[in-house]
This record gives sequence, C-alpha cells and structure tokens, in this order.
Amino acid sequence: MIGRLQGVIIEKQAPEVLIDVHGVGYELQMPMTSFYELPELNQSAIIYTHFVVREDAQLLYGFITKQERSLFRLLIKANGVGPKLALTILSGMTASEFVGCVERDDIATLVKLPGVGKKTAERLLVEMRDKLKSLMEASSGSEREFVLKSNFTPAAVENTAEEDAIAALLALGYKPAQASKAVSGVFVDGMDSETLIKAALKSML
Repeated sequence: MIGRLQGVIIEKQAPEVLIDVHGVGYELQMPMTSFYELPELNQSAIIYTHFVVREDAQLLYGFITKQERSLFRLLIKANGVGPKLALTILSGMTASEFVGCVERDDIATLVKLPGVGKKTAERLLVEMRDKLKSLMEASSGSEREFVLKSNFTPAAVENTAEEDAIAALLALGYKPAQASKAVSGVFVDGMDSETLIKAALKSML
C-alpha cells in the first residue's frame, strides 16, 4: 500500500499530477479541492494517497490532507459510489461543504454534481451522517501539510486555459456541452486554468 509521497511536482494537468520521488514518477488523480493547493511545477509537495487495484488498472489517488483522504475512503464505501464518483464529489465541493450538505439534508446541491442522481444523493445523506461525525472531530483545527518554497515565480498563463479547464471537467464526468458552457460563462482574460476550473465548478452548484 502506498500511503504517502514526498517529491517534486513535474506535471500538472487537472485532475492528474505527476510527482517525482527519487527518480520514480508517480501518476495520481486528485480532487480539485486538493489540486488547487498544490505548489507550482518543480516545487516539493507531500501528498497522501489511496491505492486502488482493479482487474484492468492500478490507480493512485492523491490528497493534500489525511482528512480529505479519509472522506474519500468513506465515500467509496457508500453503496453505489466508486473512486471516480468520489473524486467528482470532492472536486465539486470541499470536505466541509459536503459535511454541510449532509447536516442540512441538502439533496438539491448534491444532485448538481455529475453522476449523482436523487437516489444516490439520498443514500449518501443516510449512509454518511454518522460516519462524518468522527471524521470532522479528527480534522478539527488541522492544517494542510504540503511543502512550498516561498520564492517561486507563478507560472505564465497559457493560451490553453479554457481547453485545459474543459478537459478537466470532462475527466471529472461533466458532459462536453455542460463543461464548455460553464467555462465560457466564467472565463475572463488572464485567468489561469486552475482559477478557471474552480470558478466553473462553483458556477454549477
């Protein structure tokens, strides 16, 4: 089991990340809430991981905090929720926002996420209510643990910010028309892809 990686971020293409650990490159998929917290390329980071082995693939999922990983693990234990859907849920809202939905029985917000129908939302609210109490107690007062040099220079904004944002939304399960409409609706000249993805996700909730 690979539980934690510390290395240098060498590629970032949401929601995928490539981290170099002593010459070995690990490919990870990350929820956007964690992806936003990553340092720039060629900077050091600590990422907590969850390893999934399937008949046709071996997948590594990454998280900035242990609490986010714990929530991911709780989600994939819920009936009808696999790693891809759990990744989508944690990309569309933070852990605290998800907990808020559960506490308020907020089905309306959950069903706006791709792949979450009314029945899945209702099941999540029931199954996650008790499980989340211990998780939030453990996460109270915790801080994000990643290493970031203070003197990095922000990466230049690429002309492909819109394309990168749409590609990220498609990878998270959104339909092409939905992703394109969300991105074009919030795009402002000068936006980088990460800011654009975040704004597009927020606009759909």
